[in-house]
Amino acid sequence: MKFGTIIENEEPVAIVRGSDGRARRLADVAEVAGLSRLGNMLELVTQYGKVQNILGELAFAADTVDGIALDGADWAPPLPNPSKILGVAFNNRELMKKAHRDPGVPNFFLKPPSALQGHGKPIIVDPDWGAVIPEPEICAVIGKRAKHITVEEALDYVFGYLIHNDVTSHGLKFQKDSIAVTYDKDMARPEFYTWRNLNGPDDTDAFYVYHTRSKGTDTFGPMGPWITTKDDVPDPNDLTVVGTLDDEVFTRDHTGNYRFRVEECIAEASRYFTLEPGDMISFGTTGKGAGRFKRGHKSLLIGEETGTIGIAIEPLGTLRNPIKHQKGGA
Repeated sequence: MKFGTIIENEEPVAIVRGSDGRARRLADVAEVAGLSRLGNMLELVTQYGKVQNILGELAFAADTVDGIALDGADWAPPLPNPSKILGVAFNNRELMKKAHRDPGVPNFFLKPPSALQGHGKPIIVDPDWGAVIPEPEICAVIGKRAKHITVEEALDYVFGYLIHNDVTSHGLKFQKDSIAVTYDKDMARPEFYTWRNLNGPDDTDAFYVYHTRSKGTDTFGPMGPWITTKDDVPDPNDLTVVGTLDDEVFTRDHTGNYRFRVEECIAEASRYFTLEPGDMISFGTTGKGAGRFKRGHKSLLIGEETGTIGIAIEPLGTLRNPIKHQKGGA
């Protein structure tokens, strides 16, 4: 099944796609199914872990409700209000080749929900921000509260998957959210340096880099258009990811190239964060280039290009967002 959110009369409306490919308002389908009124996607995902066979009931009822046309729909992010969005940095074997040392565990960062942007909406970038790049990724929606879960059971806690363009500004990151310090030797603890190569025994430099503006600026989180339930995604580690600028492919990669598998990332995250229904984990970008984009997504500088960025991942669908240059950003 596929679920999404569109804007009607300036309000977000959750929708479900029927077997005929047409959309229905989720609230109407839930009423026919005899379920408690489901007004938005977060309510559905929360009920998913509580109501047995809720998706089966909705699927049976969906085709009995009149469909609505999606031509010209005003798309919102499918789940606009998660409590948190986790990303996994450098989770690609191609990208890991440049690392000083393999960290041995997923590297997590947080992205604010305010960065989310719907299908068809612009990615707004100030060209003065320097290097701003797309990052085509798959993202899981957590369906049940998870804490200290195992790798073997991790996928049981997933509601579904969607496409995420984890737009990243290395220009903002290094210009505004990074600082280097030199520690006094008595303060330079060994664990501060396990992640990089040292330049001699007297190297006590430390580098603080915060993924705040670089990942969380408004419009830097396009998602959608649909959440595809996990039963339609047999193996999230076996999906082809294609990124395009208009009709030109800039990357073609595969989730099998992840350094850490989807279930490993979820289990590791649950050691430190209580994962709530509706929370999202985005598992990392592509690493392979195509055509004139020799370094893939890293070669596509959004502040210097025009057009529409597309990300296609079957069976999830295709996410498209036009580039918009604007002084000061969104």
